[in-house]
Amino acid sequence: MTAPTPPFRDPRLPFAKRVDDLMSRLTLDEKTAFLHQFAPAVERLGIAAFRTGQEALHGVAWMGPATVFPQAVGLGATWNEDLVRRVGEAVSREARAMRARDERVGLNVWSPTVNLLRHPLWGRNEEGYSEDPKLTSAIATAYTRGLRGDDPAYWRTAPVLKHWLAHNNETARDTSSSSVRPRVLHEYDLRAFRETVEAGAVAGVMPAYNLVNGRPNHLSPHLGRHLRTWTEEDLLVCSDAGAPSNLVDSEHYFDTHEEATAAALRAGVDSFTDHGTDSSKIVARVRGALAQGLLTEADVDAAVRRQLSVRFRLGEFDPEHDPYAKESHFDTPEHRALAREAAEQAVVLLKNDGVLPLAPGTRVAVVGLLADECKLDWYSGTLLHRSTPLEGLYERFGADRVSFAEGVDRVRLRTADGTFLHVLPSDDVPDGARGAEGALDPALLAGRTDLPPLTTDATGTELALIDWGEGVLTLRAPDGRYLSVAEDGYVRASADQPGGWVVQETFRLEPHENGHLLRHTGTGRPVQVAADGVKVAADDADAEVFGLTVAERGEDAVRRVASAADVVVVIAGNDPHINGRETEDRTTLRLPGQQERLLRAARAANPATVLALASAYPYAVDAGTLPAVLWTAHGGQAAGTALARVLAGDVSPAGRLPQTWYADDADLPDLLDYDVIGGRQTYLYFEGTPLFPFGHGLSYASFGYADLAAEVGDQTVSVSFTVTNTGEVAADEVAQLYVRAEAPSVPRPRRELLAHRRLTLAPGASTRVAFEVPLSALAFWDVAHGRWRLEPGPYALLVGASSEDVRLSTTLTLDGEPAAPRPVGERGLEAADFDEQSGTQIVDRTKTAGDAVTPAAGATGQLLYRSCDFGTGVTRTTLSVAGTGTVEMALDGGAWTPALSPSAPSAGPYDYTELDGAFTAGGVHDLRIRLRGSLRLAHVGFSG
Repeated sequence: MTAPTPPFRDPRLPFAKRVDDLMSRLTLDEKTAFLHQFAPAVERLGIAAFRTGQEALHGVAWMGPATVFPQAVGLGATWNEDLVRRVGEAVSREARAMRARDERVGLNVWSPTVNLLRHPLWGRNEEGYSEDPKLTSAIATAYTRGLRGDDPAYWRTAPVLKHWLAHNNETARDTSSSSVRPRVLHEYDLRAFRETVEAGAVAGVMPAYNLVNGRPNHLSPHLGRHLRTWTEEDLLVCSDAGAPSNLVDSEHYFDTHEEATAAALRAGVDSFTDHGTDSSKIVARVRGALAQGLLTEADVDAAVRRQLSVRFRLGEFDPEHDPYAKESHFDTPEHRALAREAAEQAVVLLKNDGVLPLAPGTRVAVVGLLADECKLDWYSGTLLHRSTPLEGLYERFGADRVSFAEGVDRVRLRTADGTFLHVLPSDDVPDGARGAEGALDPALLAGRTDLPPLTTDATGTELALIDWGEGVLTLRAPDGRYLSVAEDGYVRASADQPGGWVVQETFRLEPHENGHLLRHTGTGRPVQVAADGVKVAADDADAEVFGLTVAERGEDAVRRVASAADVVVVIAGNDPHINGRETEDRTTLRLPGQQERLLRAARAANPATVLALASAYPYAVDAGTLPAVLWTAHGGQAAGTALARVLAGDVSPAGRLPQTWYADDADLPDLLDYDVIGGRQTYLYFEGTPLFPFGHGLSYASFGYADLAAEVGDQTVSVSFTVTNTGEVAADEVAQLYVRAEAPSVPRPRRELLAHRRLTLAPGASTRVAFEVPLSALAFWDVAHGRWRLEPGPYALLVGASSEDVRLSTTLTLDGEPAAPRPVGERGLEAADFDEQSGTQIVDRTKTAGDAVTPAAGATGQLLYRSCDFGTGVTRTTLSVAGTGTVEMALDGGAWTPALSPSAPSAGPYDYTELDGAFTAGGVHDLRIRLRGSLRLAHVGFSG
């Protein structure tokens, strides 16, 4: 007889019932093994092995060749949800097609990144979509819908959002804490996640490395309190790589890994990404936690159930019913066309005095360190196709009309004995692009040792020197290979591009005696010349002292070609692996000095100089002397063709800035200041004059706006207006709707994006644009009562082409809920619910939940709570505190009460005691609290 089909194999049953049945058949040991990223097979049940995690930020990454789309920040610059949805669809189709021939390709994709681009010096700026939560969620929702697919039951891939929560710094990223007040939490950081999850195409999230309010994100109480309340789907929470171990090893939040693993699991982490493919350590920790009573089997079950829910949705148990099982779309003509379309739509024209578009027959000089580059980043796939700006302009204008100068310094390095570094020929060695073979962890890809090390001879080899800023440089041999150091320590011309988790292709020239040490940044060791070749030395005592012989300055080459051209196009920007990347924040908005010199040389030789920035982040450039400036993120495989088509006018640019471009470093807050409200950050609150504002972008056409109408309904505001192409070419326009509360009781945004739409209009054509905006979008988080509140009063609706280019406006007066004072006489105060603060930071009240406030290091902290209602009167206060220090209180602008302090230091930061003191108040007043020392204040109560 044939054995009956177990219920978990029955596709007629709901997924939840099938998960229940499968859970009942798994042993505790089998379920425990599922908690690691690499879940093993259960052969007795016919269950295959499963891996969480497949990078797919702008194409399938790390698994070899795939279609490469523009970086995420470039997709954000398109302001086009339909386009981004189609990109997500193409990426997920290629993931399915690649998995059919390589089982290492995963379907639980760790994309997109919805961290807000709060600070432009963040090293991972390229991974996010925007500084604005509304735009971020719109683009992220589109991408996840494309990744998920349209089938009502089965998912093409299962997207996981990164990185929960308030994560915008690489500096000390695993030990730094983001101090996030409740209004910023709800109005800013949670919002991008919430709206994307609520849209229904998200399978889970990945917590970030950092801490929020003193508590590691892998223990975030908001996973349960907020995230899992936004959808009825089971959400899978996957840890970031190595983060579970960080809870003990770097953060010292727990003493043992058993405690840490149990706490993360109970907080809501379901899959532990730690120790690569070796699951034994995580399994041992979970078993230890179970043995110590730190976990129950029910805790394990909850996590495994969520993982299995995703696996069922991916069709793993129903291959014959999975509509995506035979997906084969890979590198199709449609995907290539889409990559070019996305790259074209991502180009932002920042300034144009009429030099663009380039006239037919224009003699173009293309110069700059990125002119003949198609740069990839850490989360790119390997290129199947490649287009550089130079190649694109050759194709568009003809090689006879285009001249080129890269602008590198051409140098030779002279040793102390008068010889020069020499690159031996390697014509018989096959090429090999880094990552072409695919790797589950590309950080483990080794450098090449099949090439001969550098040596020395009487004439040496002329090398191309590029200074990427901060003194970090690369050296390239005439055959195009970069000098690199492999595991054996020898220096070879072996890399096709700088790259890798630890970049082995960067060096520093450090002044030393009468020359320079050539220090390899990856190892931190200087270069020496040995009998068997050039290699890194054990220490400085063995280092070679080099002289630098310059054969040609890059500025000279640029001047030559610039002076002979009609128009110069300077291609400047960054290499995504150097000076601003994962693990490394930038230190300045300025272009690297070498690139600024090239730009000045081009401009001096030819006033018709166009600056085209290809970069992962904003720059502060002197645009005043330039007739035209463009920006594009690194645009993937079609970047060069797209830029050339925009420069030539084949496509009218319509990208829009997804974040503010500040004019100077002095405009920036501290990198670790996450209080966008108090710090007046992003276009929402910034009160200075930006270099280019959020939403900015020009066109080769012009557009008129007219006939604004707005009407308030029961739950929505209906807004409509007409947009007309008043120019002479067909073009896209991005119509933007903003709101500003005109008489707010608390600080509100200067203006806030409510909606947008990208339109295509022929010359003379008009269209009516209509938005239905929920009234809830105009609410703010009322810290006095711990909930959202729509404030009554006037609201300005602003319509235009950017956050500053407002063409139409009207004011509506809305009914709402009037402000009510804080009922502190009845409930007391949560310390973190302040209206304003200075010199404080929010920390964890306990290891599992709650916030407290403490003075920042070396500071006196002050907190302000407005409109506190003490009722008919109070005479005593009780403060919940830990640590040592003092607390003082004052009403309105009155005198401070006598300081209260603990009689003895608490045993630890979570051992709270109550301070009781006299405090007399009645009616409604503003309350001020002053903190000194290392005291943690959690709650203030009143009585009497």
